[in-house]
Amino acid sequence: MGPVTLKEENMARSTIFLLLLIAFSPGALAQDEVKITLVNGTETEKATQIQLERLIADHDLSKWTFTKEVRIEDGVIPHSHPVLTLSTRHLKDDELLLSTYVHEQIHWFLSDNRKKTDAAKAEFRKKWPDVPSGGPEGARDEDSTYLHIAVVYLEYRAVRELLGELRAMSVMDFWKRDHYRWIYRTVQESPREVGKIMFDHGLIPREQTAGR
Repeated sequence: MGPVTLKEENMARSTIFLLLLIAFSPGALAQDEVKITLVNGTETEKATQIQLERLIADHDLSKWTFTKEVRIEDGVIPHSHPVLTLSTRHLKDDELLLSTYVHEQIHWFLSDNRKKTDAAKAEFRKKWPDVPSGGPEGARDEDSTYLHIAVVYLEYRAVRELLGELRAMSVMDFWKRDHYRWIYRTVQESPREVGKIMFDHGLIPREQTAGR
């Protein structure tokens, strides 16, 4: 084997650089760090895992990732605590699964900023003194409805950043006919008012790499 030429050396360096770039891209890091557990190991859970891993790889979710433990379970209502758990309901809709995933991640962010969140909720209470509790218009109770104004605002903000305005509006239009209807309508109709309260209390996530 003869000596390595300058051209061959440059090509090797370029290949190594490209591989490192791919390996350490935000999407690749996010996928490596998120641990996904299947509760029952069904085919739909496996398919949803593949779908979610693809979405994590395709989008830079570092700004919206606050826990790295995820469970997927058939028939469950998605929830954030004690472990972020997704259902298999949106197996055929990437945008709705991504929105749901981000929604539950945001709960972790707000839990980590409880005092600021409580202050924002108090302002929401002043602006909207009468809110629905219970589905399909509100959340579990009145306090949860106020909390979800913050959650849904950040969810909308995240999906808009990830998918663009038109697709984000389409997602919001779906949710406001599905569940938390009053909350999604209110956020969609009053984004500046809600956004100002969120900004005033420092509840807008910044680029970050830390997470559970």
